[in-house]
Amino acid sequence: MTIRVLLADDQALLRATFRILIDSCEDMDVVDEADDGARAVELARVHHPDVVVMDIRMPGTDGLAATAAICADPGLRATRVLVLTTFQTDEHVARALRVGASGFLGKNTTAEALLDGIRTVASGEALLSPAATRTLITRFLATPEPDADPALPGLLGTLTAREREVMVLAADGRSDTEIAAELFLSPLTVRTHIQRAKTKLGARDRAQLVVFAYRAGLMRPPG
Repeated sequence: MTIRVLLADDQALLRATFRILIDSCEDMDVVDEADDGARAVELARVHHPDVVVMDIRMPGTDGLAATAAICADPGLRATRVLVLTTFQTDEHVARALRVGASGFLGKNTTAEALLDGIRTVASGEALLSPAATRTLITRFLATPEPDADPALPGLLGTLTAREREVMVLAADGRSDTEIAAELFLSPLTVRTHIQRAKTKLGARDRAQLVVFAYRAGLMRPPG
C-alpha cells in the first residue's frame, strides 16, 4: 500500500528535495506541498494523507498550530504528523507531541532516516529517539499543564493492570520485543495491549501514550 505524504515547509528547495526523494520510493507518493501551516491544514483536509512532514518554524501559521489543528480534526484521525526541526530538544517539539504529533526528526537527518521515519509513523508507531525523548520528558513533558485534560485520571482507570504495565514500559522507551521478554508475553500480545490502551485513552499512537504516561504520573522524569 502506498504511503501518501503531504510536505509542509516554507523552503521551496527543501520541499523539492524531499519530493524527489519520497517519489523515488515505490511505497510512497507526495500528494501535495504547503508553504505554511494554514495551507498544510487545508491540503490535509483535501487529500487525507497518511503522513504530514511538518516544519515547525514557518511564517504565518506555524507548524505547531497546524499540527494541533490536524490532530484535533476528527476527519483526519488517520493522518500522522512527523515534525521536522532544527533543534531536537526545542520546547516546540514537546508541545507538538502534546497536541498529537507522532514524532520528530532533525533537519540534518539522512535521506534514509527520513524515509524510515515516514514509514514508522505511517504504521502507527512513535518516532522518538531515546536520548531526545529523555531530554524532552525531563524538561517539558513531565511539567504539569494548567489546561491538562481533567478526564485523564478517569480514562486511566479504564485500563487493566496489564495494560498499564505495558504502557509504562512503552513510555520508558522499550520496544515490543523488549516488553515481551520482560513480561513473558508474545510481541503480538504486547501490541494488543498497547492498541487497547491507545483506544481507551483516545491516543493517536505510541507517542501520545508516552505523553499520557508522564502527565498522569505513571512515569517520573529521570533523576
